[in-house]
Order: sequence, then structure tokens, then C-alpha cells
Amino acid sequence: MIPHAIGLRPDDVESALAAASQAPSLHNSQPWMFRLAEQTIELYQDTARMLPVADPDGRELRLACGAALLNLRLALHGCHIRPIVTLLPDPGRPDLLAAVRHGGFKLPTPEQDRLLRAIPRRHTNRRPFSTTPVPAAEQYALRRAALDERAWLHMVDDLGQRGRLRAMASRAHTQQMADPAFRAELDSWTGTAATRPDGVPARAGGPLPEPQDTWVLRDFTGGTGPTRADGADFEENPLIAVLTPHLSGPYADLQAGQALQRVLLTATDAGLSCSFLSQLIEIPRTREELRRMISATQSPAAVLRIGQGWPVTQTARRPVRYLLLEEPPAHAVHPAPRN
Repeated sequence: MIPHAIGLRPDDVESALAAASQAPSLHNSQPWMFRLAEQTIELYQDTARMLPVADPDGRELRLACGAALLNLRLALHGCHIRPIVTLLPDPGRPDLLAAVRHGGFKLPTPEQDRLLRAIPRRHTNRRPFSTTPVPAAEQYALRRAALDERAWLHMVDDLGQRGRLRAMASRAHTQQMADPAFRAELDSWTGTAATRPDGVPARAGGPLPEPQDTWVLRDFTGGTGPTRADGADFEENPLIAVLTPHLSGPYADLQAGQALQRVLLTATDAGLSCSFLSQLIEIPRTREELRRMISATQSPAAVLRIGQGWPVTQTARRPVRYLLLEEPPAHAVHPAPRN
């Protein structure tokens, strides 16, 4: 049974954690756990769900947990609670990523209410987008969403940069697919059965890319997913955005995750769709090349393809009862992340 926490009834706690679990994660791995206490909700990383080949340093794991934290904050606002968040509150417990406390009663702002309502509608869209450009007003709103969470969203609109980025995405994908360990990890999490509560089912994958579709090579999940005959061609010039944090290290990863989710929810609220070009982040050499290309001071945290898409179905999420810890996990020593 789900207990009370920070002044919320059990059903409200369950709704808040269900909202948190709607966050995106690498291959829908859902690498988060929660511990409830009378005064706090604690967010833990679930290192058993870390993907050691694609994400050996846990950057994407922490990014996903940061996104879940943003959803939790919004859900608490929806319960008229102002959340007070402490990131990495206990150096002796490296898996404890955040502690959330009751900061008093306050009605949500109209923006918080809009973003909260966007949570169940936000889905990674691996299908083709329309050729309609993203208006300048929406691009500005996405940039502001990142800034609100202390990150920067760089729109790659320079033709020379787009050409370089396209080549980088193709090279990074080729490098990953040449690694048998990466392919085995990818196969274990994608093209999964529809009844599985995690992973990316084949029905959520994009159509089979053609050679010119370098932006979406990662989006095809294989298995029994759709082929090109099932739908329209991919757009040739999607909006490509690079999210970078202001700092580095685990704290910055969590902050960037919150910024990423605010960007994604802002896009959803504006009727836009997004997918990820994760290979650009997962290959260290490519990530550094991208950082230099956009003149960022810190390594990029995510690369997004953004456009006008058609609705897609939600990927499954684990029930809340499986996300709860009764006791803090035993102390474990993890490799120090390389930033």
C-alpha cells in the first residue's frame, strides 16, 4: 500500500509518482525509484537499469531522472504544494539524486498547469513529421523553457552546421552499430513485446529509414515495426536543437534533465513532436565535436529533432508499486562519472 508523504494522501502520492514516471529515458529503461517518508519524497537512480554500453558514465540515466523530477515537481504544483528540491543531498548515498520537501501551499501558475496537462500527452515520436516549419514564436518558447531550468537550447539553423551535424550523426550511428555489444544491448531494449512494461515496442518505432534519412537512423526499432511503405517519407530538414547545461558533473546532468523535460512539455503544449538523436551524445568524440561546433562551454546533454508530427501511442510504464523503496539502498561504490 502507498503511504502518505509530504502531506499528500496515498492516491495523490500515487498520481504524482505516476506523472514522474511518464518522463523519457534511454530506450524507455525507466531508471528511477522513489522512497516515501512523512517529510520527503526521495528520488533514486536505479543502476540496475543503466545501459553500460550506450551510457557507461550514467549521463543519460541522470538526465532521465532529472526529467522525472521535473514531472514530480509539476504534479506537486498541481496538488497546490510548492516543492523544495535538494539535488544530491547526501554524498554518502550516491544513488540518492534528489529530496523533495513540502514548501508550503501555493496554487499552480497557468504555465505550470499547462505543462502538467501536457505530461500524459508527451510521447517520443519516431515517425515522419510534416514539412511545415516550426514557427519562430514556438522556437523562442522552447529556448525560454530551457533557460527557465538553467540550460541553453541551441537551434542548429546554419546550413554549414547542419551539414556537419548530419554527417556526424551518420558516423556515430555506424560506429555504434559496428559494436556487437551495443547491438545486443539495443536489441534487448527495443522491438520488444507490447506487453512488456518497459523498453521500446516495435509499434513505437519509426518506419525503416532510407539511406538519405540520416537524422532518424536511430529511430527504427526493427522487429515487426513499420516499413517505409507504411507511411510518408521523413522530412528532409527538421528543426534540430542541442541542449547544453551551464555546468558539468552529476548535478548538471540532473539540472539538464529538468530542462529537457520542460522543453519537451513546452513542445507538446504547442502541438509539436520530438525525437532524440542520442548517438551524437553517446559517442564521446562526436559529443566533443558537437560541443566545439556550437561553441558551447559544456558537453551537450541531448539533441532533439522537432517538428509537426501526428499523434503516436504511449510506450508502457511500470506500475507505481514497483517504483517504491521501503529502505534506502545499501551503499554502493560507483565509478566516478567522466565529464
